[in-house]
Amino acid sequence: MLTLWPDSRRDFSTLSEREILSLAIAAEEEDGRIYSEFATRLGDHYPGSAALFEAMAAEEDEHRRRLLDLYVARFGRRLVPIRREHVRGFLIRKPVWLMQSLSLERARQEVWEMEESAWRFYLAAAAQVTDAGIRKLLGDLAAAEKGHARRADQIDNTVLGEKGREQEGAEQHRQFLLTYVQPGLAGLMDGSVSTLAPVFAAAFATGDTHQTFLVGLAAAVGAGISMGFTEAASDDGRLTGRGSPIKRGLAAGIMTAIGGLGHALPYLIADFWTATGVAGAVVLLELWAIAYIQKRFMQTPFWRAVLQVVLGGSLVFAAGILIGMA
Repeated sequence: MLTLWPDSRRDFSTLSEREILSLAIAAEEEDGRIYSEFATRLGDHYPGSAALFEAMAAEEDEHRRRLLDLYVARFGRRLVPIRREHVRGFLIRKPVWLMQSLSLERARQEVWEMEESAWRFYLAAAAQVTDAGIRKLLGDLAAAEKGHARRADQIDNTVLGEKGREQEGAEQHRQFLLTYVQPGLAGLMDGSVSTLAPVFAAAFATGDTHQTFLVGLAAAVGAGISMGFTEAASDDGRLTGRGSPIKRGLAAGIMTAIGGLGHALPYLIADFWTATGVAGAVVLLELWAIAYIQKRFMQTPFWRAVLQVVLGGSLVFAAGILIGMA
């Protein structure tokens, strides 16, 4: 394939031992800084994992020192100014450590990718050099990078312990609740309950399943759009810690529409009473499911959730039927 601009990067196979060591030193220094940044960014919410990243940064610094000592002994104190982006074959990574919002799972995934890349680099470098001392060090570092995940688990156990793991799990659970479950649950409740009256009022007023379905579809989509924008505009998440407004808005809007569509879809059935019976069963299922979700994720006592959701929803359901029959 022709390109407009030639690739000016060096092929890895053309690097000298001096260039390989200089590249390894620069890579270890950069990785250590990234791990330190992860620790800084995640320290407030995930102190256990921040300590893990600090320990990994210290290990990268030790790798850098060993490489630098060998380099000075072989080639003197002047390093070659070469970095990974100058060598063909290295993947240019997105700087996730500079993202405004950095999740723990994203940081851990980045660490795994970095260590896998480092292991492969040291294997290829060890196979390419001829100096026995350099080859030994590169082979040792390859083994060290490959074992990083195992040692990370050991560090994690030491730093966190069972209580620390529970705290971090609770923090992740809390963020999940704030960003997805709470807006989604609010949307599901709003969509399920607020559309009951218009759907069943239309059903009993017209006796036409097609018209009822259109009313339910319009109500569900309209409620979803409205709820999504309302949630997204409620706050930007910076002070409340509720996460991205776009994520919350999508969760609320989608779940609102789903809640409304649940009892509208049965009216695709041509027979009115069959469709209404199925829709009524769906309503009961929706209301009990919402009560369970409140208990499961929001720690709401089950019977209080039943009183709030099932009883309240049943009253709205009955109001829709009475209005439609009036």
